[in-house]
Amino acid sequence: VKFISTVAKNGDVCISILHEPGEDKFGYEKPEERWLPIHTVETIMISVISMLADPNSDSPANVDAAKEWREDPNGEFKRKVARCVRKSQEMAYD
Repeated sequence: VKFISTVAKNGDVCISILHEPGEDKFGYEKPEERWLPIHTVETIMISVISMLADPNSDSPANVDAAKEWREDPNGEFKRKVARCVRKSQEMAYD
């Protein structure tokens, strides 16, 4: 199962396995992609790592970033991500 996950412009993370169990009223997520009691911290972390390694550009929370990633993942998108990482590292040590 490939979980659906996205990151919004404000940094909020939307991960399908954290959505309440059952049917998705919009019909986008399958019930097995949503919260189940069998999920652990490990499965949630794997979902986050998967999202970062293989972004889901089919249903992006940040349309601009998804467009940049699809068109040139190693160009401006990668530079913006590197700047964001450096900024967050600086903030962590202030």
